[in-house]
Amino acid sequence: MSEDNEDNEENEDNIVRSTEKGGRLKSFVTSPFGLCVTALFCCMLWGSAFSGVKVGYKALSMDSSDWAGQMVFAGIRFFIAGLMAIAAGSISRRKLLLPTKSSIPKIGIISFFQTIAQYFFYYIGLAHTTGVKAAVIVAANVFAAILISALLFKMEKLTLRKITGCVIGFGGIILINIGGLGGQSFNLLGDGFIFLCTIASGFSSAFMKKLSGGEDPVMLSGYQFMFGGAVMWLFGAVCGGKIGGFTLFSAGMLIYLAFVSAAAYSLWAVLLKFNPVSKVAVYGLMNPVCGVIISAIVLDEGGAFGLKGVCALAMVCIGIYIVNRNGSNERKNS
Repeated sequence: MSEDNEDNEENEDNIVRSTEKGGRLKSFVTSPFGLCVTALFCCMLWGSAFSGVKVGYKALSMDSSDWAGQMVFAGIRFFIAGLMAIAAGSISRRKLLLPTKSSIPKIGIISFFQTIAQYFFYYIGLAHTTGVKAAVIVAANVFAAILISALLFKMEKLTLRKITGCVIGFGGIILINIGGLGGQSFNLLGDGFIFLCTIASGFSSAFMKKLSGGEDPVMLSGYQFMFGGAVMWLFGAVCGGKIGGFTLFSAGMLIYLAFVSAAAYSLWAVLLKFNPVSKVAVYGLMNPVCGVIISAIVLDEGGAFGLKGVCALAMVCIGIYIVNRNGSNERKNS
């Protein structure tokens, strides 16, 4: 028990030194402006990944139904993301970030839900359902994260305001995808697996919040990516997945996608450490909206974001505002 306490104290000291006694970072990410700017930056990065993955698959001539090959691709991506996060964190701390004895189980738990389970269900599910239906179901991870943190982990209260804000924001996600939702019934291997992906994502947010106390969130993010990426890489390879034909462009795209994961999730982990899960998770509704906007630009999908898209964006923003307004008392209790 004493060793664990010493490990936690050492980790806390590292965080304090790297953030000028912890005050400036916490003050910024818990302020309405800092939370908004940081969360939206993460969503923009994740939003660019939608088109980035499509471009990467095309550059590697990878079939959309080759989920094992996609898992190998994702495993390599996440492993590199972990290396990037650890390298960046080590440079900023001026010492190599290493997991302590007490942090290893935490890394395993977070990695299982955030990387292994979430993307296992995602890639198999996506191969058996439409992208539109997957986008709507995945957006439900906001509800999953809030319900899990409030009802299972008792980390915050579930209020009517939070539910209302999430429902309005989720309505925007449905609106932007409404044209592709008809004509197909629910199927377990497709829609069911995508739903399990959202549950895994919800647990990962709750566990990151619960387990990040006394730990460096960048360290947790980096090593969970490395472990999860290695597991996915190995599993995909065992199932016959493989990728090849790398060019400078496709390799560059893989590196960019790794950077997206490393930067976005590390920052997201910092937000979860210092804020209630609900206030952070609701910004996740911006992911598909950013994805549509960026895809319209990068993939030349000009009609993807018209009046319907503007209305959807407005609904998501209203939902985010409702969840985050008058939240000073909740922040004190978090």
